[in-house]
This record gives sequence, C-alpha cells and structure tokens, in this order.
Amino acid sequence: MRRTILLSTSTLILAGAFSMQPAAAQSAHEAHAAHAHAPAAAAPAPDQRWPTDAPLREGMRSIRVAVQALEHYEHGHMGIAQASSTVALIDTSVNDIFANCRLEPDADVALHGLLARFLAGAEAVRTSQQVPVQEIAGMRSALARYPQLFDDPAWNAAAD
Repeated sequence: MRRTILLSTSTLILAGAFSMQPAAAQSAHEAHAAHAHAPAAAAPAPDQRWPTDAPLREGMRSIRVAVQALEHYEHGHMGIAQASSTVALIDTSVNDIFANCRLEPDADVALHGLLARFLAGAEAVRTSQQVPVQEIAGMRSALARYPQLFDDPAWNAAAD
C-alpha cells in the first residue's frame, strides 16, 4: 500500500511538468554546445562551492524527484510509458536551467557536466530495450556531485 501511495504521489508531482518534448530539451542543450562539458566526476571541486540561483535550485530539485522516481522503474514497478514521462521532467528541468540559470563561467562548465549526465540518462531511459541501470546510476552520481560543487543550503533539508 505504501508503494502505491508513494508511486501515486510521485505521479502527481510529475504530472504537471510534462508539456515539453524531449527534442526541445535537446535543442536547448545544443544551444549550449559551445561550452566545454567536463564530465561530472572530472570537474574539480572548487576551493569554495559555487553559489546557486533560484532557477538552478528549483531545477535540481525537480531532477532529483524524477531520478528518485526512476527507482520504481529499476525495480519493475513502473512501465516504460511512465518512465518516459518521468524523464520528460528531467528534460524540462534541464531546459529551464539552461534558459534561466546564470553562473560564472567555471561554475557553468561544471554544471553542464552534470546536466549532460541527466540528459544522457533520460535519453537512455527513452531508447533502451532494457532498464538502463548504468545510466540511471550515472544520474544518481551527478546528483551526489551537485552539493560538492554548488552551495545550495537547502539541498540536504529538501531531501528529507
């Protein structure tokens, strides 16, 4: 029963965020292709974590909700249609971050490394014949890396 309630809650949270098509998110990503994309794990941690703005914080929280919901997909409790809808939230959130987040150049490069992992994972969920466990794990790694690189005071509190 708890899983059903949790899944239903996740579905309700995600339901309003699916108006953007994956191609639009990809287009936004291509618009930023001029930036060097350091892999999330390779981006050196700054001496002091970079500050965040509201669009980044909101986008990362939405991405975290979607990535956490994909655990249901990994365990067979979510079908491909629902998983595809879930990763649409990632596409939407990444696109919103690209459109609205303003960071200094080094922080921007590090962020793009993380966002590239989310986009790759979302694409793998949509196109893989099997659950792309490795790519979903990569998205979790990017989520774990985010608070190491960026100063988001409410990040840990929001996870509770």
